[in-house]
Amino acid sequence: MYTLPIEVQKYFKKKLSGKWKIEITNPKIFNNIIVIPAIAELDNIKILLKSLAVNDKKYFNTTLILFVINHTYSASPGIKDNNEKTIKYLRNIVQSNSLEENFYAGLNIAFIDACSGGNELDNKNGGVGLARKIGMDLALEYFDYNLSSKNILICLDADCEVAENYITSVIEYFNTNKVDAAVINYEHNIREYNENTKAIICYELYLRYYLLGLTFAESPYAFHTIGSTMVCDYKCYIKVGGMNKLKAAEDFYFLEKLSKITDVGTVKSTSVYPSSRPSFRVPFGTGQRVNRFLLHTQNEYLLYNPQSFVVLKYWFELYNKLKDSDISKIMSQIQNINPHLFEFLHQQKFEIFWQKIISQKLNEGQIIKQKKYWFDAFKTLKLIHFLKDKSFPQINMFDAIDSLLALAGIENTIERNKTVLPDLDIQKEYLLLLRKLQNK
Repeated sequence: MYTLPIEVQKYFKKKLSGKWKIEITNPKIFNNIIVIPAIAELDNIKILLKSLAVNDKKYFNTTLILFVINHTYSASPGIKDNNEKTIKYLRNIVQSNSLEENFYAGLNIAFIDACSGGNELDNKNGGVGLARKIGMDLALEYFDYNLSSKNILICLDADCEVAENYITSVIEYFNTNKVDAAVINYEHNIREYNENTKAIICYELYLRYYLLGLTFAESPYAFHTIGSTMVCDYKCYIKVGGMNKLKAAEDFYFLEKLSKITDVGTVKSTSVYPSSRPSFRVPFGTGQRVNRFLLHTQNEYLLYNPQSFVVLKYWFELYNKLKDSDISKIMSQIQNINPHLFEFLHQQKFEIFWQKIISQKLNEGQIIKQKKYWFDAFKTLKLIHFLKDKSFPQINMFDAIDSLLALAGIENTIERNKTVLPDLDIQKEYLLLLRKLQNK
């Protein structure tokens, strides 16, 4: 390979593991690399590749599809067998010996073997975060850094499908708008009428309601955090220290880090279609929530009270214009917004943080940066949970959506009987309304 930029070389010295490598025929360099972790996903990989193959071929030559086939040392025999077959399948494609090569013609496909003997992930760290990290780190060696166009790392999952304009839309969004980080619009399959569809509608309503609340509150963290929709350029990736190794919520914390150094946009002109299957692989996230719904372990039709987002909105209005050095005056203003907001911020040692900021005599830009770092996406979520426990208990899902839409001044013409759970068609109407709002 040719000489890499200094910042990439420095990153590799600190972060890169030499244990894994990319298997690719006729190595060349690319502008866009789609990184896809996969564990026992042979059948789904075939479906995903077919959806990628029918994309517009405009950027095929400059785009690499990179799978990270992985499992830990302690994985079950079934997972190990499926991954072994997946490696064989992909190796045949990469070496152009597969019967499917004509269908995938034009796609540049490569893979990382993180599952064969000696290549497995360790039991302590092995999971989706480490798998993404391995792929994204090694991808940095295969970028064409000599061209003016952006070098983009695109995250996807093996159990997804994508729209026919996916590759073109993402690449052109980044290069036309000079964006450094973004998430892509997503939509789960809600065409069926079964328990799994009920589960995924309920979960996606939860996700989109929380995003609606953040948008209403004018939070800088108003974007969804789904791993298969994350995109960033290589400079941002390096600046935030790369992907984390978390086994779950790796997407939330990675996007939070990105949002602290740049604005996170949304690619609305295309979509990722994530799986809606139940799963025990991670302690939370889509698969776990679907599984919990199907087991009927708790009432899933509850959402945060919209008043929590009202408190958050007032807090951001105060926080964003905060310049006063009189901490007692500031705390009095916070108390007036909501006593439990006061309690939460006191517990989070806001007074100490603010007195430190004032004592440093920072300029306005530095203060804005420090404020964003301190009250981040995680503290935002913690505040909403705190208010749920202290001030505003959760309420019926559809009452909550109606109320938040009204607070935001958004027209809602959906008719329902407010004394019973809406039937599936009406639930779909609510979801389609939120999708439409968030994809404008």
